[in-house]
Order: sequence, then C-alpha cells, then structure tokens
Amino acid sequence: MITLVRRATALCVLGAALTACGTTGAGQTPRPAPSAPAPSSSPSPSRTPTLAPGPAGLTPVFEHGPRTAGAKDGKTVALTFDADMTADQGPRAAAGERFDNPELIATLRKLKVPATVFMTGRWAEEYPDEARSIGRDPRFEIANHSYSHYAYTDDCYGLPTVSKDRMRSDLERAYTAFEKAGVPNPMPYFRFPGGCYDKAALKELSATGVTAVQWDVVSGDAFATDADAVTRQVLDGVRPGSVVVMHCTRSAAPVTEEVVRAVVPELRRRGYRFVKVSELVGATNGRG
Repeated sequence: MITLVRRATALCVLGAALTACGTTGAGQTPRPAPSAPAPSSSPSPSRTPTLAPGPAGLTPVFEHGPRTAGAKDGKTVALTFDADMTADQGPRAAAGERFDNPELIATLRKLKVPATVFMTGRWAEEYPDEARSIGRDPRFEIANHSYSHYAYTDDCYGLPTVSKDRMRSDLERAYTAFEKAGVPNPMPYFRFPGGCYDKAALKELSATGVTAVQWDVVSGDAFATDADAVTRQVLDGVRPGSVVVMHCTRSAAPVTEEVVRAVVPELRRRGYRFVKVSELVGATNGRG
C-alpha cells in the first residue's frame, strides 16, 4: 500500500511506480481472544497473538494497540513497512527499477528497531534472498500483503481488483511465495492492498484465520522528497499503541530510510519503545 495522506483522508496518487492509497476502511471492532491459524506456513496461534473473529465470524481488524501506557512496559509504537510489488511489475524490475530498500533494513538493524514488514508474494519472488534474510532475523516479522497487490474492493484508488472468488487464493499464494523464498513462520496478519476492504472481503478471508492489520498513523513517505515533512507527520501522529505505515520500496518511497534515522531517536527521547505488531496485538488481547 502506498499512501500520501494523513490518517484516513483519501488523497492518493496513482504513480508510474506503484498505486497509492490510504484509508483505514470501515471494519468491525474486534474482540480480544485467540484465533485460528493462517495457512500452513504460518505459526500456530499458541505462539502468535491474533484477534478473535468479529461479528458473524468476519475477519477481525486491528488498527492500534492500547492507548494507556502501562507502568511496566511504557509507551509502545510499531513501525510497519509495506514491501509493495504488483503482479505485473516484473518487466519494470527487470529494467532496473528497485522495489526493495536494503539500506532501510540495514538502518533498522543498526538502530536495533523491531519492525513488521507487510510483504507481497510478488516481492518475495523478486527478492527471495532479502525476504529470507528479513524473515530469519528475530528483530523482524513478515506478514502478508497479498500476492498481487490488487485491491480487494472496487474503486480502490485505481488499483486492479481481485475477484471475490480469488481473494482467499491470492492471500494464500503469498504464503506459498514466502515458503519458496525460505521465510520461516510468516505471521497470520494481513494488510489489504490500498487499505481497502469491505464486509464482503472480510467474509471471504474469514476461513484463513488471519487478523487484518491497518494503522492509525500515515507517514506520507510515498513519493515524498521532503524527509523533514514526513518526519514531522509521523511525530505529530504517534500516540501510545500506534501503528505507523511506511514503505520498503526504494523507487516509490526514497526518503524512508532518512525518516527512520530521524524518527527513531526522537520517539525514544519521548519515552517510546518500538515493538512488532504481534506485541501490540498481544497487549490488546490482554486488556481487561
């Protein structure tokens, strides 16, 4: 997902590199409890926090963790990075366009920042060594961003769409791509391409056992050239329990690594601790 807007404001750019969008969708309020596992390549629910199905068994939707900073754990925030590549962008990658960002991953490692990478299956096919390296690093977790990066609803900022009867197979194809790349234990979390979903999409994916993960802070890093502006947007938006959406796509989000170098020390100075999405989901499950 590439987004240029603050929070749920729908102002998206359809660029030559990737289609952009930003919406939190109209999801259901999840109820905290363990859930069924995702496809076979995902970890068991006993190891991975998930949310219970929503009303009528719909796929649960997670947007942020608890807002109150506990005395023990303090303020937490999750940085998430969408590794976007659509099913039809192979020729552009072959021509030299870079949909990866090794410098960003290296910076996260250097700064010792845990993170969750929402990866498309097509990205894992294009960069299997990088996908495997990220997936085997305990500092990171890989989650599902679909195989194709095609939208699961109509009229999602110009993205091509996946038909209703192919939604589940598109999600599961991404897990297959992760397995072929050598990614161990991808998480049973799913981020809708473009952030676009509706009740029908939540129903179609309910049998997979995934928790849909959205966000509450839009970084605005997509197609941005002003790192300072993106940094300010992130710092202005973060609250305890926030999920920040950023991108791991060099050609379409060229300032992200610079933004991370600015945001991380400032949030730490403000008392925040960086966590993976799984920790926020677990904390949500643990609320009384």
